[in-house]
Amino acid sequence: MDNSNVKNTNLVTILTISTLILLISSILRHELFNSSGDLAFFDQCIYLISQGKNPISSVLGFHALADHAAWILYPIALLYKIYPTVYWLFLVQSLALAAGIIPTYFLAKHAGLKQNQTIAMMIVYLLYPVVYNSNLCDFHPDTIAIPALLTAVLAARRKKILWFCTSILIVLGCKAVLSLTVTSMGIWLLFFEKRHDRKDEKKYLYGVIAIISGVAWFLISNKMIIPFFGNETALVNRHLYRYSYLGKSFSEMIQIFIYQPEIILKNIFSAINLEYIICLLLPVIWGLKPQYISPLVAAIPCLALNILADHPTQKNLVLHYSLPIIPFLIISLIASLQAGKAWVQQKRLIILWSLICFFALGKWGFFISKYIKSVDNLLATQQAISLIKTQDSIFTTDIITPHLTHRELISFKYNINHNINELNKFHYILLNIRYPGWAASVENYLDLIKRLQNNREYQLRYQKDDVYLFIKNL
Repeated sequence: MDNSNVKNTNLVTILTISTLILLISSILRHELFNSSGDLAFFDQCIYLISQGKNPISSVLGFHALADHAAWILYPIALLYKIYPTVYWLFLVQSLALAAGIIPTYFLAKHAGLKQNQTIAMMIVYLLYPVVYNSNLCDFHPDTIAIPALLTAVLAARRKKILWFCTSILIVLGCKAVLSLTVTSMGIWLLFFEKRHDRKDEKKYLYGVIAIISGVAWFLISNKMIIPFFGNETALVNRHLYRYSYLGKSFSEMIQIFIYQPEIILKNIFSAINLEYIICLLLPVIWGLKPQYISPLVAAIPCLALNILADHPTQKNLVLHYSLPIIPFLIISLIASLQAGKAWVQQKRLIILWSLICFFALGKWGFFISKYIKSVDNLLATQQAISLIKTQDSIFTTDIITPHLTHRELISFKYNINHNINELNKFHYILLNIRYPGWAASVENYLDLIKRLQNNREYQLRYQKDDVYLFIKNL
């Protein structure tokens, strides 16, 4: 067999195995009832798109495009045309994250790395904790952007302008804020990537395209699409709360940036940010040399947003917020290996360090701790769900919601001051009071159950192991 065919076969094998591992992990997490509101939001919106309905999510209360102007949800909805199931999202996400090894492989080969170093870089990518951890964070279109960013850099280096433009288009379609990453990538391509080869003016074209498209999409998405489909209140409730110390609106934030910079500096130079930076760089510290980290210019917007936030969710490797940094860490590592200047260059040592960091910072341990907490009444919850035969409206808890989102009205937001009549719009009310989630307490739901039992409009259809299903009488 031809040597290139052997290498391609190995690449496909690694891709298949890594996709399966990621897919099985995400499905298992979901089946153990650890999914939450983000998965419910995307699944419901994509389902509604596939049904030709207006994708206004009852989970969050606004249109799919009002969230991040992520138009890529529309082509994903074509999969729901085949068969509507949330497992498509797990497959898309797992495949996208695993597919990052393909441009990583060709970037390493293009840089002239040896075969063993190329394989090592693929493994470094797969074992970088954020890759696996992001796969266990419900579903986010950001994951699709990671192989696209790597492909864009590869296309620029190979002078494949169609591939470059297609990759940029995909990235921008995943999340509005990624326009900042694309713009910064253009700056890197324009002023750093090709600074040693100024004779070839065509090479500057890729940087210019990235800058123009990034700036244009930032303005279009934030000034036209998001305001048209939503409002600033939704944006504040959904995202800006992570920067609460900067005010409650963009105008307040700008004023603090200008007149009270000490507030920002105090937040930046904090212990939690230092811990975040250490954890972010630790898995790849073996190959980061100052003279080869210019690709990280493209990671500045993502890093800055995470550091500026005062909410801890953006300052760790457990969630997906550091995803756009990964491609440029990988490219920096390849550059240092290409120059023979990496601190560590032996394949075995690189892989060993990646494994140590993966086991230290990966969420794999959640499967023997956090993710199995609700197994004691798992069967009862599944049986109650099986009794829901129609697509009528449902009120339930946050961890059950992602299992029942294929309908126009579903909610888990509970207000203890609500009159029982305000819940009459729901045909089904499904509660697991042993594991109530964050939207309400056990006491709140026990009180609700008592009121439902005294309400003639609802009938208790199922009760077992603290799981209750009420169905509205017709």
